[in-house]
Amino acid sequence: MREKKTQGLVAHSSAHAAQVSQPVSYGAAQASRGEGEGNHLGLRHRLLLRVAHLWFRLTRGMTLGVRAIVRDEAGRVFLVRHSYVPGWHLPGGGVEAGQTARAALEAELSEEGNFRLVTEPVLLGVYLNLSASRRDHVMLYLVENAHQTAPREPDREIVECGFFALDALPEGTTMGTRRRLAELTGAASISAHW
Repeated sequence: MREKKTQGLVAHSSAHAAQVSQPVSYGAAQASRGEGEGNHLGLRHRLLLRVAHLWFRLTRGMTLGVRAIVRDEAGRVFLVRHSYVPGWHLPGGGVEAGQTARAALEAELSEEGNFRLVTEPVLLGVYLNLSASRRDHVMLYLVENAHQTAPREPDREIVECGFFALDALPEGTTMGTRRRLAELTGAASISAHW
């Protein structure tokens, strides 16, 4: 099987913000292809995700997550591709007990994209995410002018990431991600469901 390469554009430090971002290519991870040791890691991650959702179902009335539309100066959006779920997504993650949504957003953006918030994120909406469970909600934020402290290198969780123009989203961008971006631009009406 041939490995398909995907190109993304990764923003560099603010000193380079005026320059065009350099393309960064990452090889598709074995976990996403279902090959070799990567398949074992991908299955383990998926199993852990299912166990975590089961635990949350038993211990919490609902689950809450945060995601962000992070835009650069050129209007491109930052997307990530995880090793444990298919497709390209907006960066984000779960809100833990005792954690504010803003703190969760700040932590996830730092972890998934090496971002530091420069301005206050704007809450765009709260969505019911039925694809995860009947009790999962996602808070979506718009983040402008985030500072990327360094390019985000691939690892076991994030296998690819980068900035993409709205008219050139990577193949495999999830429908939820596409709908949120269409809502932002006014190309689609706002939905209550992710």
